[in-house]
Amino acid sequence: MKPRTYPAVLAVLALAVTAGCSSKATSGGGDTKGAGGVKTGEGVTDKAITLGVLTDMTGVYASLGKSVTQAQQLWAKQTNAAGGICGRQIEMTVRDHGYDPQKAVAAYTELEPQVLGFAQFIGSPFVAAVKQRIDGQDKGLVLPQAWSANLLGSPYVRVVGATYDIETINAVDYLLAEKRIAKGDKIGHVYFEGDYGENALAGSTYAAEKAGLTVVEQKIKPTDNDMSAQVAALKKAGVKAILISAGPRQAASLVGVAAAGGFDVPVVGNNSAFAPQLLATPAGPALMKDYYVAASTLPIGAPDAGPAKLAEDYAATYPKDGLDNGVVAGYTAATVFGEALRKACAEKDLTREGVDKALLTLNEYKSDFGITHDFSDPAAPSTRHSLIMKPDKSVPGGLKVVRPATASEAAESYQPPAG
Repeated sequence: MKPRTYPAVLAVLALAVTAGCSSKATSGGGDTKGAGGVKTGEGVTDKAITLGVLTDMTGVYASLGKSVTQAQQLWAKQTNAAGGICGRQIEMTVRDHGYDPQKAVAAYTELEPQVLGFAQFIGSPFVAAVKQRIDGQDKGLVLPQAWSANLLGSPYVRVVGATYDIETINAVDYLLAEKRIAKGDKIGHVYFEGDYGENALAGSTYAAEKAGLTVVEQKIKPTDNDMSAQVAALKKAGVKAILISAGPRQAASLVGVAAAGGFDVPVVGNNSAFAPQLLATPAGPALMKDYYVAASTLPIGAPDAGPAKLAEDYAATYPKDGLDNGVVAGYTAATVFGEALRKACAEKDLTREGVDKALLTLNEYKSDFGITHDFSDPAAPSTRHSLIMKPDKSVPGGLKVVRPATASEAAESYQPPAG
């Protein structure tokens, strides 16, 4: 789910977008009055509302994509069992792009005329590649499974949760509050090249400036799996804590190598830098000792009513699949889309324009997963709050909360660079 922008990928995407552009001028040409006097358009009939799902079920994020998608299918099943929305059943059309740029853009081009909007789109570079089409002509609501600030600014592409920069600012605040670091200290930041890591780096840089800290940078590629060189460099620099904005594999290597070398400092990762499967690896003990994760939802193993019920329902529906935070992320996005649909129905307008307007009215949407979201400003993230979690193999999903949802002073004052 981590957005990565590479020159080669963008070149492919540019060609794919050029080849796939629609000649359609606007998205509302076929709007009609449907059942109940409700105005309808693409993806809506008298009996069904069809949403698109562009996911990764076979590529680098296959495990996470499967969890997100199945959680959204569970939401649709539950919604339909309760009577649907606006007298219509929810249908989801899923396409697996395997984290391939050409397949992702081709799948968007295929589904866009058939669906009302997209409840999921994994891959920030792929979303960015079609963003001009979304904003200029398609205008269907897209909820990406990515949290880069570069996706802000569109009334149609809406990030659900804190962006990576704000998430990182709150992570630094947690370290300060716990007195693990103090003014004058150095903190390391290991991050992926591209907009995921660089967006997170903007957050650590801002937080460091506010708190009188110095950031020691270590840029890596997604193909870099051994963090020995980065750990050695940060140890030599004398950092007191480390931030990691990369994948679960890199986080496990970083924490494991540091522990093996007696480099005992706290490490905090962004929401994408953990998978419960890591706890069964040799790095498991080190991760449970002093590793933390910042995110915008309660973990699936939290005892709160929302996660507990979701965990039970998901396990009953998919008994052979494990639990992770992709389940919460997918279900949260689906419920947000569902609430926008209900609001649009109340206004008797289930067109794309009607749903987009309805989302703007959700300025205090209280989810069941620990965060209240505000979607009234497309240029702002839906929240500036982050929870801090710690790995624990004794709980489902492998994470427990060590600090509830908090927006630090620095996070409140920071202005994300909207795309």
